Amino acid sequence: MAKLEAKLGMIVDKVGQFFSGSDHLPSCDSDIIAGCEREVAEAEKQPSSDKSLQESLMRLSWALVHSKHPEDVQRGIAMLQSSLPRSLDPLQQRENLYLLAVGYYRSADYSKSRDLVEKCLEIAPDWRQALTLETAISERITKDGVIGLGIAATVAATAVGLIAGGIAAAASRKR
Repeated sequence: MAKLEAKLGMIVDKVGQFFSGSDHLPSCDSDIIAGCEREVAEAEKQPSSDKSLQESLMRLSWALVHSKHPEDVQRGIAMLQSSLPRSLDPLQQRENLYLLAVGYYRSADYSKSRDLVEKCLEIAPDWRQALTLETAISERITKDGVIGLGIAATVAATAVGLIAGGIAAAASRKR
């Protein structure tokens, strides 16, 4: 009996996780973003610290795309898109592509996110972060598909019920 309860508990947990929408990606709050913005402002004041500025901008981009606030995520996407053409180093390009993929994932643009993750994996096929994001994207697409099917089935059942009710009402009036 205890085994059955444990298995039922695991099933209930899995179903709850499926519909809860948790994505296992880290998130950032506005205090961290504000700290990164201060760091960028300080790095901009230093005349000879281009590398320091680039590192600060990368941390800010990371914080923005990991934010729970859509406007922050959009800011991060814009920053990363503008820096992508300038990144010649494959490692830097991989990081930018990954962070862009996270931003698009947070914005629910799963097809763009998947395309960018695939580009990351072309550069580094065994990169665990990109593989984890790829799994999260696939799970989200599957979840959205299941929910979409449920909505379509509900609409279809409602339509059938209304039609059947209309036919039954018309038949009862004729009698």
